[in-house]
Amino acid sequence: MRKEYDFSKGKRGAVVPLPGKTRITIMLDDDVIEHFRAAAEAQGVGYQTMINATLRVALPAAKGKGSDNRPVTVDVLRKVLREELHTT
Repeated sequence: MRKEYDFSKGKRGAVVPLPGKTRITIMLDDDVIEHFRAAAEAQGVGYQTMINATLRVALPAAKGKGSDNRPVTVDVLRKVLREELHTT
């Protein structure tokens, strides 16, 4: 290496962090990655962008399933019991 290069104040990592993005490592099946790469190339976008968009679409569907995660308070329990007792 040349002597005129000075890396003593250099920093490792990304130069500009992206706000709202987090770098992760994830293991995906080869066929899944190939599908997204082919589809992304056909549409002219990045395959990681396409995977992110697909996951984002799945979020509201997952939120609608299952029970509500709010804690059951005494008031909520009384309201539910009154409604159930009133219908019978």
